[in-house]
Amino acid sequence: MMMRGHFITLEGIEGAGKTTQRDAVAAYLRDTGLDVLITREPGGSEIAERIRALLLDPVNTGMHEHTELLLMFAARAEHLHRRILPALDAGTWVVCDRFTDASYAYQGGGRGVPVARIATLEQLVQGVRRPDLTLLLDLPVAMGLARAHGRSAPDRFESEALHFFERVREAYLVRAAAEPERMVRIDAGREPAAVTADTLAAVRAHLAGAGLDASNEEVPVQGGARSP
Repeated sequence: MMMRGHFITLEGIEGAGKTTQRDAVAAYLRDTGLDVLITREPGGSEIAERIRALLLDPVNTGMHEHTELLLMFAARAEHLHRRILPALDAGTWVVCDRFTDASYAYQGGGRGVPVARIATLEQLVQGVRRPDLTLLLDLPVAMGLARAHGRSAPDRFESEALHFFERVREAYLVRAAAEPERMVRIDAGREPAAVTADTLAAVRAHLAGAGLDASNEEVPVQGGARSP
């Protein structure tokens, strides 16, 4: 019987280093012999990437919070059913830059959309599917925005005011405190190497908990990493 893949997500505000740590996690899993799909949200599939362009375009100012929320879950439905679930069913481990925790943080905490509305869409789109492990890369908002604004022109979200991201960060921390078995908070305000060390320690602990320690012969050899 084929082993189902595990679903690992990385969360955090802008500038937290999610992409760097996502790639480090994928490389580590690949080195243990696991097949890995690297992906992101919003996006990750053809239609979802088109929706991503609408959501991030700074021209689209004044978008209603419900429009934003529904577009996020429309993209997520495509991504989940076209890429994530088929990969998991095939035994591939999925490493994703953001998932539904981001909706609770950005649309819930940031925009003020009631949590119950987000939960309704989560149940509709995902059913019982939740990440197996979520790595929350946490750092002060001012530090994260300085990093983000130093690398490129801000997108629609990055153009938000400081207090928006303070609410987003707080929503993330509340979720991490409520689900400590799934969400691991990592101090992302340090040098990347230190962040990576803690990130991979959390992944090793997850592997061990699943009976798939990197040193364990039970880890199946399934191939290399893929990216979108």
